[in-house]
Amino acid sequence: MKFENVKAVFFDLDGTLIDSAPDLGAAVDKMRVARGLTSLPLSYYRPMAGAGARGMIGLAFGWTPDHPDYEQLKEEFFVNYESCMTERTFAFEGVAQLIQSLVHLNMPWGVVTNKSKRFTEPLTQAMPLFSSAAVVISGDTTPHAKPHPAPLLEAAKRLGIDPAACVYVGDDERDIVAGHAAQMKTVAATYGYLGVQSDVKSWQAHAQIESPAQLLDLLAA
Repeated sequence: MKFENVKAVFFDLDGTLIDSAPDLGAAVDKMRVARGLTSLPLSYYRPMAGAGARGMIGLAFGWTPDHPDYEQLKEEFFVNYESCMTERTFAFEGVAQLIQSLVHLNMPWGVVTNKSKRFTEPLTQAMPLFSSAAVVISGDTTPHAKPHPAPLLEAAKRLGIDPAACVYVGDDERDIVAGHAAQMKTVAATYGYLGVQSDVKSWQAHAQIESPAQLLDLLAA
């Protein structure tokens, strides 16, 4: 399968371009230890890393956003994460080579994430990987976050490119839902976090990739 007439490629961030699970897990696990609870391994946190604070706090404490103390716990998690978010985070294997190839092809690329600007900006500015990104859209850049198409449409608008000529790559169902709603071609990255009960085929992405390099095979020469 080849995508025709692609003018830009956009990516989700956590679980698609970077593995931030170690820092996310460390931030919430620090909260457990501070409360006298046992430390939990990264393997416990990894499947829900794509769900951010909600996922991490849910795993560490069993709390949902309707808990009366949830907001206080969430802000503590955010502060912890801010202090360590580039210590153990790295690009997935093959991502740097993929980005280099896109640059070589003169293919504009960018990031569309639900991560808030509070974290997205310092993180992408700290990692050389993102120096060639044409656009970075955070979860609070537009009034709506994914699965709403607004962030993806904003990314295409900033580059002056028809959304139909764009590809969006993500590791969560909401990424594919947003991509479809924006009339973009969608690619499910199955090497990402995916959650614990993900049926990727049910997302109905236009394509799936098991490694970053496979994306290049989808772009028509």
